[in-house]
Amino acid sequence: MARRLSGTRLLFLLAALGCVAGIAGAVISGRKVPAQPPVFDPAPNPYADGIYANGIVESDQANGSNTNLYTEVAGTVTAVPVRPGQAVRRGTLLLQLDDRVQRALVEQQRAQAQAAAAQLDALRAQPRPESLLVADAQLRAAEAAATTAHDTFAKLQHAHDIDAHAVSGEALDSARNGWLTADANRLTAQRQLELVRAGAWQYDLRNQEAQARAAARAAESAAALLEKFALRAPADGTVLAIHAGVGAYITPQGLYDTYTQASNLPPLVFGSPDTALAVRCYVDEILIPRLNAGAGLRAQMFVRGTRVPVPLAFVRVDPYVSPKVALADGRQERVDVRVLPVIFRFTPDARQRVYAGQLVDVYIGH
Repeated sequence: MARRLSGTRLLFLLAALGCVAGIAGAVISGRKVPAQPPVFDPAPNPYADGIYANGIVESDQANGSNTNLYTEVAGTVTAVPVRPGQAVRRGTLLLQLDDRVQRALVEQQRAQAQAAAAQLDALRAQPRPESLLVADAQLRAAEAAATTAHDTFAKLQHAHDIDAHAVSGEALDSARNGWLTADANRLTAQRQLELVRAGAWQYDLRNQEAQARAAARAAESAAALLEKFALRAPADGTVLAIHAGVGAYITPQGLYDTYTQASNLPPLVFGSPDTALAVRCYVDEILIPRLNAGAGLRAQMFVRGTRVPVPLAFVRVDPYVSPKVALADGRQERVDVRVLPVIFRFTPDARQRVYAGQLVDVYIGH
């Protein structure tokens, strides 16, 4: 009986402890933990009715944003003669691929085009003076042989007419056949001379002209493809980023990114000259009715972590509301809404060092 009472007390004690623990856990979990102070004070809205928008700094382009440069052919990088942040002129070599095979093909195609052109020139230059001399000499030789054969036949015929027994019929027939053969050779030599004088046949000329054009176009095509192995600046601007190094293999779709494991990383990112930068702001679709886009639209930019305002000049509105992209990296940021891109321009100064791709806070007023 004593043992049974002792066990009952133990159960009541454990139950009481469980209740106390549950109540303590509920009290602790119900306490409101104060939010951590922000890393930096958010910039204040400088306008009474200003609209807030996330912004991203990009190069100042007449259309679009930063330009991702891809090669049009695949190959191994052999040289990258520029560096990030370098200002370049249009046509400056930015990246070179291994073009040894294509360069050899260009030389081969050019040699074939030169051979076809030379053959065409040879046809157009006909008749050659040397060929005329040879044909003329052959005609004179054939005429002389025909004259000799005719004289021989005439003498035998005359002797046969005087005395039929002086010349046999067989000898007379042989002389006649020799004369006819020599006269035919003379006529052939005469026609050959006329053929040489006539020059190249028009159909041979047309055929060779077509072959020369085809060979020239093949050489031009090979040379144009050779240019694709060199990536050059499309305009005056600045090299913003270089993702390809010497020895990397790239394709027209880009190259493999070791960090993100993506296979479409652009070899280079190109922007406009760094004398001016643009800010692409994304205005929430709910705030679009409050946006009076026009020449009088004002805006100020704040680089995150600072409270120094940077005035912005209105450039344009891209009139296409697109799905929002996550810019703030916040867990509570909604990405299921649509936004309107509004582009502003500013000139960097010594107070704020801003880079393309940097996230900023923008307030848009009226």
